[in-house]
Amino acid sequence: MKKMAKLTKREMDRQVALRQAIDLYIQEAHIDEKYISMFYEEIANAIAVAARRECEVKDKDGVVTCEIDRETFAVNISWNKLVVEEVENPSREINLVDAKKYRRTAKLGEMVAIPVELDSLGRVAAQTVKHTIRQGVRKIEKLQTAEVFSDKIGEIVSATVVKKTQSGDVVVKSFNRELLLPLKEQNKDEKLECGDIIKIYIKEVRDEENDVKVLISRIDDNLVKRLFEEAVTEIQDGLVEIRAIAREAGSRTKIAVMGTDENVDPIGACIGVRGDRINRIIKQLSGEKIDIVKYSDDPREYISAALAPAKILGVEILDEAGRSCRVTVPEDQLSLAIGNKGQNARLAARLTKWKIDINALDGQFESMIQL
Repeated sequence: MKKMAKLTKREMDRQVALRQAIDLYIQEAHIDEKYISMFYEEIANAIAVAARRECEVKDKDGVVTCEIDRETFAVNISWNKLVVEEVENPSREINLVDAKKYRRTAKLGEMVAIPVELDSLGRVAAQTVKHTIRQGVRKIEKLQTAEVFSDKIGEIVSATVVKKTQSGDVVVKSFNRELLLPLKEQNKDEKLECGDIIKIYIKEVRDEENDVKVLISRIDDNLVKRLFEEAVTEIQDGLVEIRAIAREAGSRTKIAVMGTDENVDPIGACIGVRGDRINRIIKQLSGEKIDIVKYSDDPREYISAALAPAKILGVEILDEAGRSCRVTVPEDQLSLAIGNKGQNARLAARLTKWKIDINALDGQFESMIQL
């Protein structure tokens, strides 16, 4: 290897340019320290591929090689040939007389490294190197993305809105990775703007042929569950359990909770002092309404609670095996029990997994079928 003092100005400029290019790739791709060695190998392999093409060498392994000195950024390309008496394959062999031009002590049967100048590779080779390096960067990004988010499947993470597409999809950044939040996974009434910091739920990490796709959501029921688990200490400690969630994302959620300690009020724990906990969660959900109801093994109590804020006069079990019931409410509570476009009764049915018919005290009848 040449010492820095003996390098020409052109060689030094080339090494500085290479250093700057590598640093730029590392920064833009957010390549972790443990992947940097792999990145250098990808660059060296890219240069070796370009050199093989320029030298018209068809052999792929071990004939033309490249090494990059990570301290000096010197690029050493070698065309390795076997010293023989009579050359039959010029791509792999060299005679002794020519071999001694590159190493005076060369002997028959030994390998001789013939240096190839980087500048001699030409413009086409340079483009090949750039293309191969980009492929290497994508490969490392894929590995890093899979590593980061595979451990977070089923969890929520913070993300920053980066941009919005014409189709309505939103690009967010989390852990220095850009992820796509599809329109179908967004709250329909939520207006996300660039710079907004939001919580997203990691549904799945899908390893595809040329990429790793991280499937994220803002409408999944588990987003609400994880937000409560994050905000409520009693849930973290096992003193309060979330038993069920029914959600119409962006509009309303019903969540059933129960306490495992008689000294802990499960609903009060979720609401927090002066509503600080529930308000923090509502803010994360862009104002989505949340009803917290107390779970009960008694279906009558549970169904009555699930229909809150309506006041219930009674619950009649019509078919226990088929999980259907009739609920009676005062006349002035009928519209409240049903809710706007049937939402309250629909969510209550989904929360309890019971088919609910709602009957007003004066005989007016509305039938609500579980969705």
